[in-house]
Amino acid sequence: MFTGLITELGTVQGITRGESSAVFTITAPQSVAGLGLGDSIAVNGVCLTATSITDDCFTADVMVQTLKLTSLSELEVGSPVNLELAAKLDMRMGGHIVQGHVDGVATVVAHTPGEKWAQLDLTMPAELMKYVVAQGSITLDGVSLTVGALDDATNGVSVWLIPETLAKTNLSAKKAGGLVNVEVDVLAKYVERLLKKGVAGGN
Repeated sequence: MFTGLITELGTVQGITRGESSAVFTITAPQSVAGLGLGDSIAVNGVCLTATSITDDCFTADVMVQTLKLTSLSELEVGSPVNLELAAKLDMRMGGHIVQGHVDGVATVVAHTPGEKWAQLDLTMPAELMKYVVAQGSITLDGVSLTVGALDDATNGVSVWLIPETLAKTNLSAKKAGGLVNVEVDVLAKYVERLLKKGVAGGN
């Protein structure tokens, strides 16, 4: 489990692609200090497992299915990636519950800088809009954010990025046409299933 609070902006150092998987090597000197073999780490919001660790890098295997369903397929050597180590039970829950299980990929429509803040407008997959509410939580590339505005007619979602987010994540570099991994609030999905089961069971 994660919180959506990015702990480090890492850099893709190498990508080795195979027929059914790819191996990513990521430079992350801060993260590797607290990372062990087999530990989970979120990379742009995707929960991966560390398969090897050096003084400043770690590697992780990515299955073809994950590449198909997320924006990790867009990464190149030199790409910045948002990183977060798995949460500990004794830490503050500063973001929201993030599983690292990407629900879909959204497309950036516009990135509008402001005096201090920036507005990020996206087009969401239509099937995910029912889980998104104004002032609710959403995870974009692993970053816990608050939904600022919705447009159901266009499947549009807008979020505002504070200076801390702009400085410490890769969302500051997103441009129109770019892709971001989306994880909706898992609580919404649980509520939906409970309601469906309740109706089906006559409760």
